[in-house]
Amino acid sequence: MVVNSIIFWLFFAVVSIPYFVFFRKSCRGQNLWLLLASYFFYGWADWKMIPLLIIITIVFYWLGLQIEKNNVSNPKRASHLTTLGVVLGVGVLFYFKYLGFFVQEFAHLFESFGLKTNLSTFSIIMPIGISFFTFKLISYVIETHRQNIQPTKDFVLFSTFIAFFPTILSGPIDRPGEFIPQLSQSRTFNYDNVAEGARRIIWGLFLKVCIADRLFGYTSAILDNYTHHNATSILIASLLYSIEMYTDFSGYSEMAIGVSQILGLKVRENFLRPFLSQNNSEYWRRWHMSLTTWITDYIYMPLNVRFRDYGQYGMYLAIFINLVVIGAWHGANWTFVLFGAYHGLILVIIAATEKRRRKFEKKYSLKKKAYYKYPRMLLTFFLVTLGLIIFRANNLSECFDIIHRLTYDYSFPFTNKTTFVFGLPFILLLIFKEFKDENKYNIHFLHSKKLSVRLISIFLLLICVFLCGNLDGGQFIYFQF
Repeated sequence: MVVNSIIFWLFFAVVSIPYFVFFRKSCRGQNLWLLLASYFFYGWADWKMIPLLIIITIVFYWLGLQIEKNNVSNPKRASHLTTLGVVLGVGVLFYFKYLGFFVQEFAHLFESFGLKTNLSTFSIIMPIGISFFTFKLISYVIETHRQNIQPTKDFVLFSTFIAFFPTILSGPIDRPGEFIPQLSQSRTFNYDNVAEGARRIIWGLFLKVCIADRLFGYTSAILDNYTHHNATSILIASLLYSIEMYTDFSGYSEMAIGVSQILGLKVRENFLRPFLSQNNSEYWRRWHMSLTTWITDYIYMPLNVRFRDYGQYGMYLAIFINLVVIGAWHGANWTFVLFGAYHGLILVIIAATEKRRRKFEKKYSLKKKAYYKYPRMLLTFFLVTLGLIIFRANNLSECFDIIHRLTYDYSFPFTNKTTFVFGLPFILLLIFKEFKDENKYNIHFLHSKKLSVRLISIFLLLICVFLCGNLDGGQFIYFQF
């Protein structure tokens, strides 16, 4: 049940009506109804994993209460309980997401020495959304130990936070200190919330079906069969894949945020026009922000403190590890590790040259100059695209082969009229909106003060969705992570 399907919107209508009609005055009733809906939604995707979700929720609920109880009276025990929570969270994630990969890697290693094993057939089914809800659980025990939050004694409320259906499959990754207080009070039907939520849903749907799913046909045809295509086709497909990835994931995030807002709940923003970044460091501050800020707060900052005796080199090491973790978070494949290491190396270079670069920019007043700003945006986009070639490849051998093929045989590219006729005009519309929002131009469509302009804009977007969108598109890319 994906958020761009008719069945989801029927489900959402069934959830919303009792939520606002029968339970509007009962906070606990709304939370219980949301929890039941969330378990149904998750069970629709993978019902066999509901017991795991319930058990791990119970364990972390208990850990939160025990950590708070011992924070003052027995800090050492509180610290041990927090460590236990982190280990459990990471352990569950490792078991389901990475153990099968490492077992198979060891099996291949043994077989290369002539030692036969039957481990190559070992596999574990990964629960969908596990990368997202385990991070919620880990942040909960850490924030409780740091005394930044008080753990809730309401199990239904806590379970709703973990299983909240708009975000459980692909985020954004909410923090307990921001989300749990919202569940502690009843939510009433609010026209402004519904209107803004609907706008974000429509825009997200447009990004998904009119751009991402349109580009998918072209990029998959090239990159899945790259040995049959020349460098020009591979380069174009790689550049378009960057846009496909962005519109697919940000489209989901927009819809998840919109659905949540209609329900009266605010979740974290996930994207802030990342392709207008002027370097890769800025790009990571704008891309999948709920993940990067999570990794920064709970991995980079502690590492930076741990390595402070090493001065700048300690900071560089923390940055590099931070990006490797972000890469590895995406899945059990060496390509993801290389993807993280690639971006980590770039960010280390940026950090090492930052003082000189800022001095140079200040000396020649380059910061806002178009001839300085826009080439840097294009360079960042190219570097991100190169990283996504690594990211998308099935294995390291394929990754290096694709990059090698980009060094020769530039001739007339493979074309797909459907993709270019329907996809490119919508990409131009996206670029226009990104620049408009970035530079705060006084041009408004979906958010115009005039009702007629808002209605026309919504109507035109819906026309694009239903007449030009690929309504048969598959699931969102980030469901696999």
